[in-house]
Amino acid sequence: MSARLVVADDHRLMAEALGSALQQRGHRVLGVGSPSAAVSELVAGRRPEVCLLGTAGGPEDPFEPLRRLRRERPEIAVVVLGPLGAPGRVAAAFAAGAAGYVRSDERIEVVDRAIARVRAGEVAVAVDVLRAAFEHLLWPVAEPDDEALRLLRLLTRREVQVLARIADGEDTAAIAAAMRIAPSTARTHVQRVLTKLGARSRLEAAALAARTGLLDQLA
Repeated sequence: MSARLVVADDHRLMAEALGSALQQRGHRVLGVGSPSAAVSELVAGRRPEVCLLGTAGGPEDPFEPLRRLRRERPEIAVVVLGPLGAPGRVAAAFAAGAAGYVRSDERIEVVDRAIARVRAGEVAVAVDVLRAAFEHLLWPVAEPDDEALRLLRLLTRREVQVLARIADGEDTAAIAAAMRIAPSTARTHVQRVLTKLGARSRLEAAALAARTGLLDQLA
């Protein structure tokens, strides 16, 4: 069943891609915006049932926009999109009023199911996300590994440059032209980036880079 929803993310590319994918699945996307801090303005004058809220983790308190939205529009169910590598954020998201938490690198089908669950008044959180959050609370790590740095260590300097261009939405031809390499070489670099990041598509690689803060490391 389709839902009326809005999508807010700190990275406009991610918000627009997600909004387009959900619209193709029959949902009525009332608004797409960036950054996530502007979510209250995004829903103003609209009547969404669900809000998908993605944050890059830059602000000191990334869930203040969520708390504000819950105060102003408590009828809207909010699903937070975030990394699995930061389980402490899962608890923080629910404490701020989230109705669901979905990994930012999940398939669109999982996001779709989360929307249906929160519309029905249920909590939407995957078992692996919940398990990671409990493990973090029960056995906290004094100095957790930085996911962005871990991903950076997987890539060569050339592959990092290619990932930055993928995140900017460039296709293979544009990457080849900008880096002055053959299109076949550019395709090879793109494929290696996707393989090393465990991503199934360019969009998923860009989403992973955005959610973990890897894009900030590339700046």
